[in-house]
Amino acid sequence: MITTDTLVSFFLETREHTENICKPLEIEDYVVQPIIDVSPPKWHLGHTTWFFEEFILKPHKKGYQLFHEDFAFVFNSYYENVGKRVIRNDRGNLSRPGVAKVYDYRQYVTNEMKDFLSEEISKELEEILLIGIHHEKQHQELLITDIKYIFGNNPLLPKYNDLFSENLSQNFQQEWIDMKEGIYEIGHTNSDEFCYDNELGRHKVYLQNYKISSKLITNAEYLEFINAGGYKDFNLWHAEGWDWVKQNDIAMPMYWHNIDEEWHQYTLKGLQKINLEAPLSHISYYEAFAFAQWKNCRLPTEFEWEAAQQFFEWGSRWEWTESAYLPYPGYTKAPGAIGEYNGKFMVNQKVLRGGSVATSPKHTRPTYRNFFQTNLRWQFTGLRLAK
Repeated sequence: MITTDTLVSFFLETREHTENICKPLEIEDYVVQPIIDVSPPKWHLGHTTWFFEEFILKPHKKGYQLFHEDFAFVFNSYYENVGKRVIRNDRGNLSRPGVAKVYDYRQYVTNEMKDFLSEEISKELEEILLIGIHHEKQHQELLITDIKYIFGNNPLLPKYNDLFSENLSQNFQQEWIDMKEGIYEIGHTNSDEFCYDNELGRHKVYLQNYKISSKLITNAEYLEFINAGGYKDFNLWHAEGWDWVKQNDIAMPMYWHNIDEEWHQYTLKGLQKINLEAPLSHISYYEAFAFAQWKNCRLPTEFEWEAAQQFFEWGSRWEWTESAYLPYPGYTKAPGAIGEYNGKFMVNQKVLRGGSVATSPKHTRPTYRNFFQTNLRWQFTGLRLAK
């Protein structure tokens, strides 16, 4: 069991980190919602606060007084068990509550939590608290990628700051890692380390011989695919992916710009010439699959990735896999709203593994199962080949 002091420190450093992410923003930036998948920064600040209020303070702190009776309606995301909420694509219409009021809300709940945690809590409450902390860490990554989308679709392409380095070069030679056929164990094992319920149900899988690349695909390699007409050759694409390319006029990764015959990329440091040696980012599963086809390779399954991950570097890009997001053997949803956290999304999604430059500290691990729909690419998504 984690000590109370450690829990409080972990909680407070997480709360502070969220607010530090928002420091470069102007007030006007807090309310923008360009598309349904991108939530306004102000909403993230309120939603991560509501989680602690709803699942810890309301049911467990004696005499707790809500900060505002309407905030559950405003800041609930998708939890059907806890009542009505603002429709997701209406979050950008919330000019009120104002940014200052949301920061007041954060401070109020943080102080109430500090008071509540001054006494020892049960193991069950500790588990909910850790889910809340890691839930906020997930939203820290979403904050960064949502801010990038907001700025990257502003005609002026403003920079977020000069400190966020998203294009870290891989300074080593690409090699093919040989993995022998056999039985491998998959899933989380360390009972003392936090994990989500979708990582549980450690089980055995049989894998055939395969090879997996030690290196992520770079911008330079993907540029070869573009120049070779990869976006024009329907033979490389799933039918659904080809429809997506044509309907959305897709011809390059998100945030790429061809300016006077020279490739640029919008980054959180602003518009820059493309770093050819940096790992590719902001591609959909459709694009990852098509590129792998063009290279006469394939994407690894999530099981192949996990079995081999100790032999390569990972963590700068979420890596698309060929695995559908499904429950592990023996998986059961927790009762109530907490059970809505992962299980109800196990349909029409692909698993991504690893982490990204936007993933918060102390949050990812080899068994972490991220998941997104096949067309989405506003996250730092890339790919690693297998064969």
